[in-house]
Amino acid sequence: MVAFSSSSSSSSFSPPSMPPSTATLARSSRQRATRSSSMAAARACTLRFPTPTPPPAAATRSSALRRSLSHGLRNLFENSKDGDSVLVQAIIFEVEDRETIGGSAYGGQRAVCCTPDLAKLGACTQGAVIYRPSAQNPKWPQVLAATFNGKDLVATLPSQSIPITRTGMYNLYFIYCDPALNGLVIDGKTVWKNPTGYLPGRMAPLMNFYGFMSLAFVILGIFWFSQYVRFWREVLPLQNCITLVIALGMLEMALWYFEYAEFNETGLRPMGITFWAVTFGSVKRTVSWVIILVVSMGYGVVRPTLGGLTSKVIMLGATFFLASEILELVENAGAVSDFAGKARLFLVLPVALLDTFFIIWIFTSLSKTLDKLQARRLIAKLDIYRKFTNALAITVLVSVGWICYELYFKSNDVYNGHWQNAWIIPAFWQVLSFSLLCVIAALWAPSQNSMRYAYSDDGSEDFDREDSLSLIKPGPVSSKDARGSAGLMDARAAVSNDTTTSHNGDIEEDKRE
Repeated sequence: MVAFSSSSSSSSFSPPSMPPSTATLARSSRQRATRSSSMAAARACTLRFPTPTPPPAAATRSSALRRSLSHGLRNLFENSKDGDSVLVQAIIFEVEDRETIGGSAYGGQRAVCCTPDLAKLGACTQGAVIYRPSAQNPKWPQVLAATFNGKDLVATLPSQSIPITRTGMYNLYFIYCDPALNGLVIDGKTVWKNPTGYLPGRMAPLMNFYGFMSLAFVILGIFWFSQYVRFWREVLPLQNCITLVIALGMLEMALWYFEYAEFNETGLRPMGITFWAVTFGSVKRTVSWVIILVVSMGYGVVRPTLGGLTSKVIMLGATFFLASEILELVENAGAVSDFAGKARLFLVLPVALLDTFFIIWIFTSLSKTLDKLQARRLIAKLDIYRKFTNALAITVLVSVGWICYELYFKSNDVYNGHWQNAWIIPAFWQVLSFSLLCVIAALWAPSQNSMRYAYSDDGSEDFDREDSLSLIKPGPVSSKDARGSAGLMDARAAVSNDTTTSHNGDIEEDKRE
């Protein structure tokens, strides 16, 4: 058997106990029963046979398979009269019919190809794939074949169209049973088309979803930009950053919609649109994380600069952007598969670790900022920071809960039987991030009172000086400095006494009147 990769799809599906070398290609096909004339798949494959080598010994099959296997089973092809003819068979089946491929006796090891022992029992023909008709549709699974005759090194599987009348997840397997074909190379592609277009069934709902998200960002943008124009004189640097995030979100959602629309129309993902959609999305997520972090530190509200933390924040943001950009490009650029490959698992880990680091740093900074605001009794700023903290805490809790649900969903959907609901997983993250952006936009919307949240020098300068003051070692005070300090204190005391006397005098005059 041979591992097969296609320009249009890759697979993560395999029946239980299926040999790991079985060639697989799985794509979801979203069909309507009334559209039976729709062309579901059109294929053109070339099978290349390498230079002949001495065939290895055939693998020994389980002896537990007995005559009971013959019930309800059929051979795909009878052995050719020419002993030199060898078959490679392609089987297309719906995921719910996976148990119809191969079989086992008394719960033993599952066999896909007919073994010599089973052939002697009359259960099948040696060298052929075993299957039984589907209970839902006796004409399925669909079986195609290419034959190597004599010393042929190349066998061609002609282009064919397979109409599909039943909604479901369909899989394509290339299987050979003759050990002489070890080292077989399969070159070709499969094209899967649904009644609504080329988008796989798992991905098709995302096109409409991104359309609705584009509309949602437009509505948020109208609200934000109207406030921005009305109170442009009171706009804070933080509000300029929020404006950038909203603009990036509008561009990202619009580009994803057009990218999916182009994919659905042509069957190919447009590299240019995909690249810019991924890039705008990565920039938006990076800027969002950095804004939340610096706001948590009090930048622009209780401190004018980040001091020595600026370089660390920039480095963390740049690292996150690079990791996120690579992950999204590998997952989306030129890929027409609706399944995640193994490479994605290695790229997800750095992004997840950076997300965790951002969260820890954000809540640590928020805790310090809240304590300082409360100590200085800056009520207006303390109130908005408490609301901001609550929104972040709820977002993190919901994220953890959704991650647990996602793990549960995937662990209970090994064969992708719930493919129609799979689009909800990535869509939820977009909705959650948009909801948090709406909360932040509501808290820091431009208004006539925006300046009350801006940084001011009255007592708040300690935020900016605190880190540097801790590095200064106290030393002895000279007698000259001591005399100067004492004189200054005496002058302040004198001014205070004069003010008190004058004030008391005014009171006495009022009483006399």
